[in-house]
Amino acid sequence: MAELTGRHVLAITVSAFAVIIGVNVLLAVKAVSTFPGLEVENSYVAGQDFNERKAAQEALGWVMTPAYDRGRMTLAFTGPDGLPVTVSDLQVLVGRTTEAKDDVNPVFAAEGDLYAADVALGKGKWMLKVTASSADGTLFEQRSELYVKG
Repeated sequence: MAELTGRHVLAITVSAFAVIIGVNVLLAVKAVSTFPGLEVENSYVAGQDFNERKAAQEALGWVMTPAYDRGRMTLAFTGPDGLPVTVSDLQVLVGRTTEAKDDVNPVFAAEGDLYAADVALGKGKWMLKVTASSADGTLFEQRSELYVKG
């Protein structure tokens, strides 16, 4: 068995730190390159009227239910009585929660009691950010998750 010298200990120590630093750099680069961006420009300003917007949306009593089947996404909006409601200014962002490269903004059209759009989604977890308005102009915002099975 070879003798453990100062050079061996130095090589082991330098190698260990090189691996640690290399992994940290790789993780930092991946974190920055997949960051989708800010939710709001100024969180202080956005929070000023949060409680009023939340109360107004809760007063609507709407429930939004997403569904996806073979390239077709549907959104069902129901009121507190369980009956469908009509929305206006419907905007939907569909994407992954961890990166922005797969983000799409499908155009939804009313089809009976549902709003539908053609959108190709791969399997896995997807995030929906839905914004719509009621007839009286009350803003409805909801973030929802959708699981697509392969």
